[in-house]
Amino acid sequence: MKRITSLLIFLLILSCGRRNEPESKIITVSIAPFKYFIEAISGDNFTVNVMVPAGSNPHIYEPYPEQLSKLRKSVAYISNGYLGFEVTWLDRFYEMNRSMKKLDLGNVIDPIVPEHHDEGHHFETADPHYWVSPLCAMKMASSVKDFLTGLDPENRGEYEENYKVLMERIMETDSRAKELSSSGGKKAFMIYHPNLAYLARDYGLEEIAVEFEGKEPDPSRLIGLIERGNKDNLNVVLVQREYDTKNARVVADEIGARVIIIDPLSEDWYSSTNEIISILKDSFEGVLK
Repeated sequence: MKRITSLLIFLLILSCGRRNEPESKIITVSIAPFKYFIEAISGDNFTVNVMVPAGSNPHIYEPYPEQLSKLRKSVAYISNGYLGFEVTWLDRFYEMNRSMKKLDLGNVIDPIVPEHHDEGHHFETADPHYWVSPLCAMKMASSVKDFLTGLDPENRGEYEENYKVLMERIMETDSRAKELSSSGGKKAFMIYHPNLAYLARDYGLEEIAVEFEGKEPDPSRLIGLIERGNKDNLNVVLVQREYDTKNARVVADEIGARVIIIDPLSEDWYSSTNEIISILKDSFEGVLK
């Protein structure tokens, strides 16, 4: 009996003394790619709660009760700043947990603001897909490092070292992205949902979107896309994993191009972004496998 009592006391002390107890060290983020930056810098010091998991549409997503439960226990929330679901949910999130520290990564990048808006529909105030650009990722990483250090100053040294390693990987990706336009001339690519605008802007490319202001293309737009695709000899139409490929295939079939699925909302930012860059590079060089 004495041994059992001693064991229970030991387990109680152990459970109370754990510095990294997951429920007391949760950071909630809006989208899965942000998880990559937090884990790369913080290691195992925080558990990341993703509100819009990979494979879901971040413009219209509605969170599940389990995600909201983790949100209420979170020490911080890192937002995108421009996503449609945040327009609906972010204020509610902050009301659910008023003690959370907040970081809006949309404030650390130079946003792309659409020139035209449809008065009958709501659109984000700026393009929210900035994380796919390595140049934007560098700014994001620096901001996340400073934010984590503020949350957990005791581990500043660890975060600084992990940040350096992460920056090396981002700079490697940046170098690969620069090769996309190194031969001169502005190279164009076609994509269904326009989620590579920052990559295009930062590396001298032109993004041609099949979708326009959140809507499927009408017949006249389809004709224009087919004419453009034939004129520029485009050999690929990219489609984000979360979207239907139907309209992209219509264009692709008419211009003799391949439809390739990409996954910019993957939790593995490094692999996903480098894969997109590789696809574009092969497309421009005419060596798609």
